[in-house]
Amino acid sequence: MTTADLADLFTELGIPADYGNAPPLPSYAEATELTEIGANIMGRMQQLTPASADAWRAMSQAAAADKVTLLAVSGFRSIDYQAMLIRRKLNNGERIDDILKINVAPGFSQHHTGNAMDIATPGYKPLLEEFDESPAFQWLQAHAADFGFSMSYPRGNPEGVIYEPWHWYRADT
Repeated sequence: MTTADLADLFTELGIPADYGNAPPLPSYAEATELTEIGANIMGRMQQLTPASADAWRAMSQAAAADKVTLLAVSGFRSIDYQAMLIRRKLNNGERIDDILKINVAPGFSQHHTGNAMDIATPGYKPLLEEFDESPAFQWLQAHAADFGFSMSYPRGNPEGVIYEPWHWYRADT
């Protein structure tokens, strides 16, 4: 997607043109090579880059060996899909300012890279702070770095993104 296309998308969605400047948010390009990692908790096929897919599989297997279940909620998301999520919320009457407190604007999501995973575990509602009370979260804190993953948005993160204990990112190495 070109810079002009992204600017048009921002205009369409009512996202301020200076979004991402204060606090500064990095932008992310879409991954060009993806591989399937299996269905998420809703039965929708998920994808990651090949290296992150391998790391996800290894991490999930290691967690399972420790009797911890990691479930995929969301992997790769295109810029268009991110825009659709925001459109859906706008159509439900939510204000763009409120939406952007929870969902970053298209072009600014780590999910575009194919290296980010939203993770759930049985017995805890997905995409809620209560995930940080789960054995899965405790396991991730102790072991995710062994697979190259880190929690992107801890409390008080410099990007100003809400606390997301379920969101884990693997930087390209």
